[in-house]
Amino acid sequence: MLRGLTVLLACQLLGEVLVRLAGLPVPGPVVGMVLLFALLQLRQPEDHPGSASGTLRAADVLLRHLQLFFVPAGVGVVAYVAVLREEALPITVALVGSWLAGLLVVGWTVSLLGRRAVR
Repeated sequence: MLRGLTVLLACQLLGEVLVRLAGLPVPGPVVGMVLLFALLQLRQPEDHPGSASGTLRAADVLLRHLQLFFVPAGVGVVAYVAVLREEALPITVALVGSWLAGLLVVGWTVSLLGRRAVR
């Protein structure tokens, strides 16, 4: 499991390094997640309960305690509640707008892929 945790952290670190070197406007952990996805696609860890790879075991342990990862975000909201109150309208418009844009893109993509599948 220690090896799996090392793989997870190495992917995140590599993502951070790539973002800083390339000056990408994407968070480093997102790039690290894409790298981890590519690595797992290449490696194809076994999905049998007795022979799960260290990466899968480490991910399962982290997922069991996922609620703890929301504590810093909650503290940030409490710390900036005055700013959030002052900027409530722009934040709400941005949230609703981004949700609507995402919904439209997903619907458009599904409709295109549905037409391709029929052919």
